[in-house]
Amino acid sequence: MFSRVLIANRGEVAVRVIRTLHDLGIEAVTIYSTADAESMHVRMADRAICVGPPPAALSYLNIASVVAAGETTRCDAVHPGWGFLSENAAFVHACEDNDLVFIGPSPETMEQMGDKVEAKVAMAGAGMPLIPGSEHAVGPEEARTAGDELGYPVLLKASAGGGGRGMRLVESSEQLEDVFQGASAEAHAAFGDGSLYVEKALVPARHVEVQVLADGQGGVLTLGERECSIQRRHQKLIEESPSPGVAPALREQMESAVERACLQLGYRSAGTFEFLLGPEGGFYFMELNARLQVEHPVTELVTGIDLVREQLKVAAGERLERTGRAERRGHAIEARINAEDVARDFAPAPGRIERFRAPLGPGVRMDTHAEPGTVVSPYYDSLVGKVIVWDEDRPAAIARAVRALTELEVSGIPTTRELAIGILRGEAFGSGRYSTSFLDEMAPVPV
Repeated sequence: MFSRVLIANRGEVAVRVIRTLHDLGIEAVTIYSTADAESMHVRMADRAICVGPPPAALSYLNIASVVAAGETTRCDAVHPGWGFLSENAAFVHACEDNDLVFIGPSPETMEQMGDKVEAKVAMAGAGMPLIPGSEHAVGPEEARTAGDELGYPVLLKASAGGGGRGMRLVESSEQLEDVFQGASAEAHAAFGDGSLYVEKALVPARHVEVQVLADGQGGVLTLGERECSIQRRHQKLIEESPSPGVAPALREQMESAVERACLQLGYRSAGTFEFLLGPEGGFYFMELNARLQVEHPVTELVTGIDLVREQLKVAAGERLERTGRAERRGHAIEARINAEDVARDFAPAPGRIERFRAPLGPGVRMDTHAEPGTVVSPYYDSLVGKVIVWDEDRPAAIARAVRALTELEVSGIPTTRELAIGILRGEAFGSGRYSTSFLDEMAPVPV
């Protein structure tokens, strides 16, 4: 096992990884920008290295500075967290060139999965059902042709990344050029690559993902699915496991498909296969996120498996102790708490947190970097933290989630807490019969 690991990230995920490293007796080294000098992850780490000024391009996305931080502190390995450089093949190559083990997939896998179009080709070769769409990145005219052939609505999606960045719904051919330019600009800002491809929009649809661990040596463990359909701007707000929309037979079909794909790819580390469930009940591959996911605690609570610990063990060359299907128990729900003004179309709301109190009690977990005085920076993601709960069944988990969110106190900035409470209390969520159009159909949600 490693003795010292660099965390190439910030905020909540850096705090999350530090805790597992310390559980294992491993030294944790973090990086930070000057905007994050007083952050919780800097104080918790055994050592912290400043990598530049606030703009991410000059700090957290600066490959040379991040690698130098690992070299100068004599780290054995690098954990990328999510976002930033977590799916950047050039960063993986740079780590390997400097004798730093990258805690994640191989650079070859990262390159293949990082290009969403190439990833779809690879998944088709593994027998994975795909959403109809363009076979390569397209320009505005090709996108219009593809849209006309597929039939509207269609989605424009970034070739080089996920997380909803660079994704736009196009309702008609007349909208396409303006929407294309905006999506391409957002994709370029987020991933340094503005290329887009086109997919048929499935309406209504559910967004369901399958968590997997693989050791690259023939061992694959699937850990069930997470329901992620409640979203704003294609970014998730509430997740749960198991999905109320997935029957046991469908679940096994999806997990079997994921296992086959991992074996064919020679996949290593944690990964998440994202699917859309169409109105006819079929499932279609969207993308493979070759990293830890923001919503991974949902899976940890129903399986009892620390995914970061397993990532570390696999990166150190160990085989998975368990393969096949992970055992699961009960029901888990996660609500993301973002510093956003819901009344202003979820506009980011940076500022200083005046009061913060996390919920406590049985079956409640809060992953956060926030505390009184924490400044939510305008330079980075708006995530303040995540409230995750577990209970024996879904109704009990919903009730516990509402109780925990009611206990949560965050003042000084607007957040999505009240929206989450309103959603969880609503009949539509309680029924389990919802889709990715949930917020559009239910807004305004009573609180």
